Amino acid sequence: MKRKFTASIWREGDWYVAQCLEVDVASQGKTEEEALENLKEALALYFEPPTATEPPKIAQVEVELGTA
Repeated sequence: MKRKFTASIWREGDWYVAQCLEVDVASQGKTEEEALENLKEALALYFEPPTATEPPKIAQVEVELGTA
């Protein structure tokens, strides 16, 4: 299945940064094209289902929240 995403691209020093606007994924490259290719790879990995090497552990965590 293919899906289209929108990317914002800008230059930071010697690097170009490509950031997906729909999900929190970004990558970089020496050229705009390289940054976009790297972003495509990062998005593919982001949406790849996890493959567990052993059954997952289930745990509860308790967090102290400040008063509002």
